[in-house]
Amino acid sequence: MTVTHTESTSATGVPDEIARRVVLPEGHRDDEPLFAAYRWLRENAPLAKVRVEGYDPIWLVTRHADIMEIEKQPAVFTSGGGAEPGSHNPILQNQAGDAFTRSLTGGSLRILETVTYLDPPEHTMVKDIANEWFRPASLKKWEGRIRELATQAIADRLRPGVNNLDFVGDFALYYPLHVVMSLFGVPAEDEPRMMALTQDFFGTADPETQRDDVAALTPEAAAQQWSAAIRDFYAYFDALVEARRAEPQDDLASIIANARHPDDGEFFAKEVAYGWFVAISTAGHDTTSSTLAGIIEVLAHHPDELARVRADLSLVPDLVNEGLRWVSPVKHFVRQATQDYVLRGQQITKGDRFMLLYQSANRDTDIFEAPDEFRINRRPNKHIAFGYGPHMCIGMHLARQELRIMLEELLPRVESLEVTGDRKVVQTNFVGGLRRLPVRLELR
Repeated sequence: MTVTHTESTSATGVPDEIARRVVLPEGHRDDEPLFAAYRWLRENAPLAKVRVEGYDPIWLVTRHADIMEIEKQPAVFTSGGGAEPGSHNPILQNQAGDAFTRSLTGGSLRILETVTYLDPPEHTMVKDIANEWFRPASLKKWEGRIRELATQAIADRLRPGVNNLDFVGDFALYYPLHVVMSLFGVPAEDEPRMMALTQDFFGTADPETQRDDVAALTPEAAAQQWSAAIRDFYAYFDALVEARRAEPQDDLASIIANARHPDDGEFFAKEVAYGWFVAISTAGHDTTSSTLAGIIEVLAHHPDELARVRADLSLVPDLVNEGLRWVSPVKHFVRQATQDYVLRGQQITKGDRFMLLYQSANRDTDIFEAPDEFRINRRPNKHIAFGYGPHMCIGMHLARQELRIMLEELLPRVESLEVTGDRKVVQTNFVGGLRRLPVRLELR
């Protein structure tokens, strides 16, 4: 796929190769040129409208302040279509992919009944179903159980002495999934199925994770694999909803399955429960595993920092916070202007779309001193790895808790750590990070 031309309303035009690097999923396979592209945009065209063949024209938003200005105004910058629900896709897809989605839904881009695709007040109502469960005070009750799961993961997947492994594929992917499934109440024997579906869900542009039941990589393939994974998730979670409505238990699945609409007191449509389950078991799992792997990678390259944290575990929360900024596992969401607006001195027209580049914002020199340095004790650390405004990630406190507990359990056991081979980055521009990280990990 090529760029036919790039248009920009900024003083400096955006080179085609930079537009391609940021917009196309394959541009996200290599961090170094991607972050160089972000840097160029921040310095030369921090708010620039580009056109890449096969995609709608889109504004690239690279500065922290601009993303926050957009995110805190959902009435002006819609996620799900505003007055026309389903008319906008908050995840960047090519035109062929959006057309395929519309063909499945009868014209809507709202392929999931989940908060990502909703705007207030509907967004607020659906988010409130489980909002209380995800508050820090509520999550304290799960501290002991999550610690048990962390120590179990270490015992099951690592051994004392030298471990040569792919830290992502052999370890990091499994722990967050096991935590989420345990809190849901999903049986452990069903986790391999959930793992496969999660990789289908996010592996749409990666030939190594291509499903057998969709076409070879084409402009439509990503949407085909996405929708196929969603259908499989729905089939599984339908049985879970029925089971929890028949016999509620003390788990998150029961809270979601038994939620009732505030207007009429009836159960929410099953699709709302499905949307919750898919969101938590995909983004709530994949982003945490990517962040854990990213933290381990940076500690492998900075053994002095590893030794420092091992000697003082009170630093782990700061390590997690900087790791979240460093990895920024959610790479983008897309918003659409519902009215004319002036942003960074530029005229925005109703209907314009915006790609909010969180990775770039978390390296913004306006906000972060030496942003390309990993600093455990960074103060302040106003990263937006979890987004901002009404769409700020509801699972952020659980993610921090999972990461903190695992690092508190794992790092004191580490004698040495080094990267031994080529890393691999997920081939999507929506969510993810490391997909392969060969390491030599020596444990006590």
